[in-house]
Amino acid sequence: MNTIILASQSPRRKQLLEWAEIPFEIIVKETDEHFPPGISPEEVAVYIARNKALAVQENAGEKTVLAADTIVVLDDHIIGKPVHREDAVSMLLALSGEKHRVVTGVVIRKGEKEIAFADVTEVEFHPISEQEIEFYVDKYKPYDKAGAYAIQEWIGVVGIKSIHGDFYNVMGLPVSRVVRELHRINS
Repeated sequence: MNTIILASQSPRRKQLLEWAEIPFEIIVKETDEHFPPGISPEEVAVYIARNKALAVQENAGEKTVLAADTIVVLDDHIIGKPVHREDAVSMLLALSGEKHRVVTGVVIRKGEKEIAFADVTEVEFHPISEQEIEFYVDKYKPYDKAGAYAIQEWIGVVGIKSIHGDFYNVMGLPVSRVVRELHRINS
C-alpha cells in the first residue's frame, strides 16, 4: 500500500494505523468542528471528518487522505470532550451503568473520489462510583477524549460491561473497515 495522509493528531489513530502496518504521514489543519443543526450523530461525525479531509487534501498531492471524527452519544445527545475536571466527572457519571453509542465518521479522499461512512459501536458501562471516576479523571486526564474516556485505559478495563461492534472504533478508528476501503479507493 502506498503512503497515505492521516489528517489527525490522535495518538490512538496513529497507533492503530501502525498496528495495521499502513504507511502514513500526518498532516493536520485546524478545522471548525461546528455542524449544521438537525443532522444525526452519524452525519455529524462524517461532516466533521469530511471538513478535516478537505482541509488537508490540498497539500496531499496524489496521496490518499484519511480523516476521522469520533463522538459519544447518550440518549441521542452528543457528549463532546470535557473542558475541565468537573465536566469529565459529570460525563462519566452520566455514562455509569448506561449504554451509549460511539460513532466514528470516516472520510477517505483521493482526488475527486471519496468514501465516507460512520461506524457505530454500542458500549455499556457497569455502575462506576464517583470515587472511581475521580480516580480515573485525576490519573488519566481524559480531556482530549470524546465522552471523557479511553476504552484502552483503566476505566475501560474495569468499567465496561459489554461492547457490540468494533472495539477499535471506540479507540477512534474502525481499522478493519478502513483497510478494506483504502484498498477499494486505490484500486
